[in-house]
Amino acid sequence: MKLLDRARLAIAVALAKILPPLVKKMGLGAGSVLPGEIARRLHPQLLSLLGEQVQQGIILIVGTNGKTTTSLLLRTILEENGAKVAHNSSGANLINGLITALLADTNLVGKLDADYAILEVDENVLPLIVKQCQPSIILGLNLFRDQLDRYGEVDVISQRWQDAIRPLPSSTQIILNGDDPTLCYLGQNLAQTVLFFGLNEPERYLKEIPHAVDSIYCPACGASLNYQGVYLSHLGDYDCPSCDFTKAPLDIDSQQWGQILVGIYNKYNTLAAALTAQQLNIPRALIDETIKTFRAAFGRAEELTIDDKQVRILLSKNPVGMNETIRAVNEIKAQGNSDTTLLVLNDRTPDGTDVSWIWDVDTETMVAQGGTIVVSGDRAYDMALRIQYSQPSLDDTDLNLIVNDNLKQAITTALNHTPANQTLHILPTYSAMLEVRQLLTGRKIQ
Repeated sequence: MKLLDRARLAIAVALAKILPPLVKKMGLGAGSVLPGEIARRLHPQLLSLLGEQVQQGIILIVGTNGKTTTSLLLRTILEENGAKVAHNSSGANLINGLITALLADTNLVGKLDADYAILEVDENVLPLIVKQCQPSIILGLNLFRDQLDRYGEVDVISQRWQDAIRPLPSSTQIILNGDDPTLCYLGQNLAQTVLFFGLNEPERYLKEIPHAVDSIYCPACGASLNYQGVYLSHLGDYDCPSCDFTKAPLDIDSQQWGQILVGIYNKYNTLAAALTAQQLNIPRALIDETIKTFRAAFGRAEELTIDDKQVRILLSKNPVGMNETIRAVNEIKAQGNSDTTLLVLNDRTPDGTDVSWIWDVDTETMVAQGGTIVVSGDRAYDMALRIQYSQPSLDDTDLNLIVNDNLKQAITTALNHTPANQTLHILPTYSAMLEVRQLLTGRKIQ
């Protein structure tokens, strides 16, 4: 390494060690992005340099929903097996966030001691990442519409992924959700080794295809797919009546695996991490034990105890995610464990500034359960209007709808309406989740 490169690397490492605690102390955030942005300017090839030091492989995890939970489960499995893992656990999934995370695990001269790097990657930057570092595994979870002001349609993103992955060497393993027609088609058109995970549990089919569905058309010919059943949005069992495209055989039997946390979406997260771990030769018994003892990442079915009440925070940032969260909460409510829900809708940059997606959410199923729904956030009245239109009539006496755009007061109100030893479910968008957690625990996400 040239002297100038050594100097740049030394400065970048120093900034990565100094800036995060300074940023936190000043109350300016978690310091998960700024160090990487500055270091990248000092050393444009820094991501490549750090990636080359990962000893056994870089695992990129990409998709609309489930990246944080899947990454944490896979990291936990690997660490239980004795591996050293670098991970952008803060969820900062752009290039500057990845650099910040990797620099945090280097020593003072920039040496990275890691067996694996698990990197959650934003859907749009995957093509940029694979140009700068060589992944051993790319794990694709799903593709849904998300943040309408930032992302294109799912088929456009899929084509970008295919163009980015195609030049990678044959040694790169691609693991994809076979229940997602877009990702299944992507995998069938790649030369690398491709493995598929998914469900083979027809008893868990939805009764009907939900409103928040994105890819019910054949990615090969454009005809309407023939679904035998759907598990979540457009994920299910399908074939095309107009061409030979069909769901690929799965490489993992979902009936032989348990799942982490609540919701069918977490069964997908479990299968994704388990199949990846198996490809890394992790013993089945260790994977099973980790699944049984897994604890949620912040805001992803995380459970807190406030006085004598339980609070479960379920991040809900797009139509598919919120529909599945509502589905899970409704199943819990049906058991008589809770009848109070707090919805918090923000429209800040991390959330996406277009909140029209709430009209694709099947809030009618939540309203039909009755109970108390408290609504708050920057766009509280938009969400309240959506709830009002979900009622069979405006004088519906089974629903107690409370609107308060003061989040602290809304949380207090929701807790007051939650009986002792029962659970308050909070469904926030991303920035709202951070606020909720800080108000409940008295500290920010670190």
